[in-house]
Amino acid sequence: MAEIRTRILVGPDRRISGTTPAVVPPGEHEVTIEVGSPHAYPPPTAPFDSDALPTHDLGPWPERLNLRREDIYDENGR
Repeated sequence: MAEIRTRILVGPDRRISGTTPAVVPPGEHEVTIEVGSPHAYPPPTAPFDSDALPTHDLGPWPERLNLRREDIYDENGR
């Protein structure tokens, strides 16, 4: 027996809809559904501080650096 994990949606009419991975063949199957907490992760205890993220100083950019789209891509836009 294989364990298949997927996400489902239970509608107001209590019908289940979802998509199974490609390894599940079409047809009728017997399944067991375990309903977990809607919140998989506990809420953060402290507010997010973007200043605490790591930074990398790569030095100054070259003086004549040109980042125009026309100069980066060819005539086909690639």
